[in-house]
Amino acid sequence: MAVINRTPDSFFDHGATYELGAALAAADRAVADGAAVLDIGGVRAGPGEYVSTAEEIRRVAGLVAAVRARHPDVVISVDTWRAQVGEAVARVGADLLNDAWGGADPALARVAASHGLGLVCSHAGGLAPRTRPHRPAYADVAAEVRGYVTAQAERAVAAGVRPDGILIDPAHDFGKNTWQSLELTRRTGDLVATGWPVLVAVSNKDFVGETLDLPVQERAEGTLAALAVCAWEGARLFRVHDVTAARDALAAVAALRTSEEVAALRPAEAAEGGHARGSGRPRR
Repeated sequence: MAVINRTPDSFFDHGATYELGAALAAADRAVADGAAVLDIGGVRAGPGEYVSTAEEIRRVAGLVAAVRARHPDVVISVDTWRAQVGEAVARVGADLLNDAWGGADPALARVAASHGLGLVCSHAGGLAPRTRPHRPAYADVAAEVRGYVTAQAERAVAAGVRPDGILIDPAHDFGKNTWQSLELTRRTGDLVATGWPVLVAVSNKDFVGETLDLPVQERAEGTLAALAVCAWEGARLFRVHDVTAARDALAAVAALRTSEEVAALRPAEAAEGGHARGSGRPRR
């Protein structure tokens, strides 16, 4: 899952892909590098300038439509917590709604259900969108996250979301400090054991930077280490900024494992020395 930010204030690229042409070019590169999913976002995750629902729709809906026209087989995800945004992007070709804020808008699940879209169910520690935690505390962070995301998944099914379209995400750094995000990385297998496919979004995040005392542009190696641990533990989808490096790291993990589930992460052409391309879209 490649990150495509259509925001002027992204923490990672600082708005480099904000303009429509730049965002489309980034999508093209990600697909060429082997991304099977493009995750399009129109609002910076962290605190910053207020972005209205209408402005978020303006940023993402046109991009979704353009990407769908250019890449009919790629899976298009939209990173949003707002049901109105979900409705708008569903109409122009989105396949998946990536709610990183733990169900802040319960109507988002109903939008996914009504359009046959997939849904990411995450844990944000009860935070309001775009806020940071203040001294988060959990008796057992992995147990807390596991209980919350599985309950969210069950509620989504009850709302009509198709079960095979649901993923769960521990949401590293969202409502968590560095120690807690590291603990969740080590215990990814606890989430895998629920039977729901696990998405992890660790790319260049603060817990990586704080662990290594590195700024955001120097977290590549730490990111790959975290991805490898999550893959070894059985995570199935990986939200990343550097698709090529991530695919290589995941291929190495697959080569070290005999598990069919982890081996499935290996690029299809790797055994023949080729360069993998994106896979088909899931059933809608």
